[in-house]
Amino acid sequence: MKLTILSTSDTHGYIEPTNYIKKNSQMNFGLEKAATTINKIKQNNPYTITIDNGDFLEGSPLAYYLAKVNQPNSPKPLSDAFNQINYDFGIIGNHEFNYGINYLNSAISTSKRQFLCANILKNNKPCFGLPYQIKIINNVKVAVIGLTTQGVCKWQNNDLLNGLSIKSGVDTLKKYLPEMKQKADVIIVSYHGGLERDADGHEIEDLNGENEGYQILKEFPEIDALVTGHQHRKIADKLFNTPYTQPGKRGEYIGQIDLEIEKDNGIYQVINSDCKLVNTGQETENLNIKKQIKPIHDQLEEWLSMPLAVINGSMKYDDPFKARLQGNAFINFVQKIQMKTMKVDISATALFTNEAYGFENPITMRNIMTNYIYPNSLATLKITGQDLKDAIEKSSNYFIVENDKIKVNPDYIYPKRRDYNYDMFAGVEYTLKISNPIGQRVIELLYHGKPIEMNQEYKIALNAYRAVGGKRYPMYNESKIINQNPITMSQLIADYLRKNKLIDADNQSNFKIIK
Repeated sequence: MKLTILSTSDTHGYIEPTNYIKKNSQMNFGLEKAATTINKIKQNNPYTITIDNGDFLEGSPLAYYLAKVNQPNSPKPLSDAFNQINYDFGIIGNHEFNYGINYLNSAISTSKRQFLCANILKNNKPCFGLPYQIKIINNVKVAVIGLTTQGVCKWQNNDLLNGLSIKSGVDTLKKYLPEMKQKADVIIVSYHGGLERDADGHEIEDLNGENEGYQILKEFPEIDALVTGHQHRKIADKLFNTPYTQPGKRGEYIGQIDLEIEKDNGIYQVINSDCKLVNTGQETENLNIKKQIKPIHDQLEEWLSMPLAVINGSMKYDDPFKARLQGNAFINFVQKIQMKTMKVDISATALFTNEAYGFENPITMRNIMTNYIYPNSLATLKITGQDLKDAIEKSSNYFIVENDKIKVNPDYIYPKRRDYNYDMFAGVEYTLKISNPIGQRVIELLYHGKPIEMNQEYKIALNAYRAVGGKRYPMYNESKIINQNPITMSQLIADYLRKNKLIDADNQSNFKIIK
């Protein structure tokens, strides 16, 4: 028989085919299109397992609206949409924790799919679901185990995790695979994490445990299929002769793995396998989900269209690379809000997305939600001048000089785009010379017109993700946090605009980036 494994991953709350930047825009992604695609495949494949591989609860304006604005705050509309697809299993992603454990538990309780979670522990016991489950399909016993990236512990505040620990996926499989092999004919691993090496074994991600897919496939040849995610890559391939998929983000692709299974001497075995990605973009939207989500969609669109303030000047930009290279009024405004909120005069922030283009005039909630796309809160850190210089040096790694032009470092493009890891700094004046060796690019760094003192302590405002060292900023960590504000940055921006109806666009740049 042929067993088909279908997966979505990293849908990030995008139910409808829109990125919300323009009202009612139509894009080639979304759970509604993924649902239609899955249903079509299932019609031709009677023996099918469907899995959502995590990061479903946060990431879109709709997800934020449900968690922070709509009353009561509830993920049920998201759950109702996923329930229409009749997934067999669901995995916990790292972004499932952004709105707190109670909110995650509410999503689980309103979901029909069976959540699997082997390596997130409390009191040394798995929580948020069974570690694995066995489903009998045409007399074949198919075991599916769920794993989550260890990166959760690196990015989430310890208070938010409330005593949870996340163990290595490799170590967890060492514990469970022996008993799964005894009980099942076929073993599927669904891992909300990616691959840390390429097919030749070369490192493509820091070997810090965030992504363990390569090591999993290398150490456990008994695995018949691996479903991955987290990196937002588009992959369907085999490694160590095991098929694996990663279907991008926002429901743009379905991961499909086909296993040909035969019975030999009374034992079912996988004798052949294939895998591919199925593009959902040209499919029509699932009408049941569309009808179900419409009431909350209409409320969301009304909220997004609310004008908050007008601009004297312009806070738009056309070229995100140029904005990162030279700065712009939008970034200056975000820095101003961070410094004002945390009562400091040094700040760092990133241009998070290449989709949006700054604030229109008048500024609406839509502009805020599509430019500042993460539900970050703020923190104040006490750091040394050396820490600050090191952070600016780290940020400068985003650029390289190639053919006598400044370009984006390929490490920030492959294996996934990481433009959000490039920070710009305010409250200081600095110059970067990109042709200099990495670590020696800061050629000028001034604070109040004077050189930064390396041993002097300074206060800096950062988003909470960066404040704990998120994405390779080791000079920041939780021990240096001296103050936190629990209100999300998008809410802080909206509150400021409601109080200040006329905003002057500040286009002055405090930094220079030269070849």
